[in-house]
Amino acid sequence: MPEPVFQRLALIGIGLIGSSVARIARQRGDLAREVVVTARTQKTLDRVKELGFADRIEADPGRAVAGADCVMLCAPVGAFADLAAAIAPHLAPGSVLTDVGSTKQSVIRDVGPLVPEGVHFVPAHPVAGTEYSGPDSGFTTLFEGRWALLTPPPGTDPDAIERIAELWRRCGSMVQIMEPAHHDRVLAIVSHLPHLIAFTICGTADDLADESRQEVLRFAASGFRDFTRIAASDPVMWRDIFLNNREALLEMLARFMEDAQAMSRAVRWGDAGYIEDMVERGRKIRRSLIELKQA
Repeated sequence: MPEPVFQRLALIGIGLIGSSVARIARQRGDLAREVVVTARTQKTLDRVKELGFADRIEADPGRAVAGADCVMLCAPVGAFADLAAAIAPHLAPGSVLTDVGSTKQSVIRDVGPLVPEGVHFVPAHPVAGTEYSGPDSGFTTLFEGRWALLTPPPGTDPDAIERIAELWRRCGSMVQIMEPAHHDRVLAIVSHLPHLIAFTICGTADDLADESRQEVLRFAASGFRDFTRIAASDPVMWRDIFLNNREALLEMLARFMEDAQAMSRAVRWGDAGYIEDMVERGRKIRRSLIELKQA
């Protein structure tokens, strides 16, 4: 077995991503020699103890990160500023602070200024997920064949970047370094906008008159079902993502609304060629995803 990437990995928050990392660490043995977990509520900490994938559980974030050579923020991104302020005095010199948040400019804005001298800051985003949340939701194959995007600020220690990259490779991910603003624009279209649309469509269905609403639920075709799966995602996490990637999300939403208006005109005026072309472009993207094994 290769040497562990880290001696002590502290996970701050233990939802789908954090609990998956902890399970992989327990199964493989070469991510970290020790995994320490902290979470916001005692109920969650009690559940982590029952599940048995942590070597140590701490209610206090400061105690959790003490002596850790890697600290991973796994809470909703809106909580990062307060968490960073709480743990900063306790971070070990030479340690690596990383995260799993879906927005990167906001993480650099909120966490970067609080990182003590001598601590390496490597923001990251494993692009993997399900609609489930909490410590029970994690599983060891979540990251296999998925991308982990690293957005280190200029001047970050190359060895710290490589250690975080290696951690994600051992979790099964492909790794790419990306500029933070570019990351946020890409994720706005591939993840954040689809979630916004899904939440909105389900809200539209929920607002229908009761009789129609019952029929929507009873006769839901696969298209609507797919939206409800996405819309089952954690509300606090997605509230924070939308608000912390506001500019890129609004830009992509404006583009989408222009395209939706064009499709609306095509349907209204019977422009069969335009409709067929848009459907074919969707099919082409789906085929490309299948070929890239990202479907």
